Amino acid sequence: MLRSLLRQMRKEADLTQINLAERIGKPQSFVSRYESGQRVLDLSELRHICKAVGLPLQRLVQMFEEGLE
Repeated sequence: MLRSLLRQMRKEADLTQINLAERIGKPQSFVSRYESGQRVLDLSELRHICKAVGLPLQRLVQMFEEGLE
């Protein structure tokens, strides 16, 4: 669920994995691994990604919670 939300956020921000990776200072493989479920993100990484796509972390949490209901 979370990885699909993160992919959706990136696409809605009209960013490729490469664009997002550049914004967060990581290699493209970092984005690919968490979007495919091969990597788990910590809270500070989630916050950094949210900032890079222009979405408050609180909104990501809210979207995640709504998807669980």
